[in-house]
Amino acid sequence: MAVEITQRIKDELSQIERKKDVKVIYACESGSRAWGFPSEDSDYDVRFIYVHRPNWYLSISKQRDVIEKPVSDNLDISGWELQKALQLFRKSNPPLMEWLGSPIVYWENYKTAQEMRAMAPKYYSPNACTYHYLHMADGNFRDYLRGSEVWVKKYFYVLRPLLAILWMEQDRGVVPTDFNIIVENLDIDSSLRQAIHALIEEKKAGKELRHGPRNEAISAFIEREIERLSQNKPAYPRQIAPVEPLDKLFIRSLDKIWPGYLGAHLVHISRE
Repeated sequence: MAVEITQRIKDELSQIERKKDVKVIYACESGSRAWGFPSEDSDYDVRFIYVHRPNWYLSISKQRDVIEKPVSDNLDISGWELQKALQLFRKSNPPLMEWLGSPIVYWENYKTAQEMRAMAPKYYSPNACTYHYLHMADGNFRDYLRGSEVWVKKYFYVLRPLLAILWMEQDRGVVPTDFNIIVENLDIDSSLRQAIHALIEEKKAGKELRHGPRNEAISAFIEREIERLSQNKPAYPRQIAPVEPLDKLFIRSLDKIWPGYLGAHLVHISRE
């Protein structure tokens, strides 16, 4: 990553902290750059987790738990409040799991994200992730990859979710964020692997990859897998997702990020 864009991202995050009176505890790259197949003009998709001061959580009113900045100069920044993130983590939210596994981390303060990564195998649900990935693959396939002429770039947005499902079927654990790791380690046909590598190199080289002739090897694999999964979706044993460890992580994080504030505020309220 260029030093200039990295510094700009950090400056934007610092500005968010000041303006919103929050602490950003984790920020990473998401999207094609994190997945390992960016082109020269790919946006920087920055995603982050943040924490309010403890008194923000001591209200019965529903409050906004997302911070978004308007997309500007190929920089897209948005984040989730920690409580929201932990609720989604408990449900094995695939985008959040991908954030935590991103190979490009801009900002990591405290140990909350590290603890979430350590807990991920316990909360990772192949059933929830399979549903998400199959829906993504099927939608992109129907919209962009049917017929003799296809939107070539969209192959990635069908291949990655389908290969993620294969990763889970082959019992390899939490799906890596980096697409290259998935491709290299899966048990797939060598000709398919070669075709995917060639497509990745084309995209990295800056080719537009818009409309063009279909890739027979990749298209055949996609059609076969979508038909197979639609007829016989994998089912895994239901996992227990206990809330108590996440409650403790949340409270522990608040206390570390705002030391002494939580206890003093609660004592003050109890005296009123």
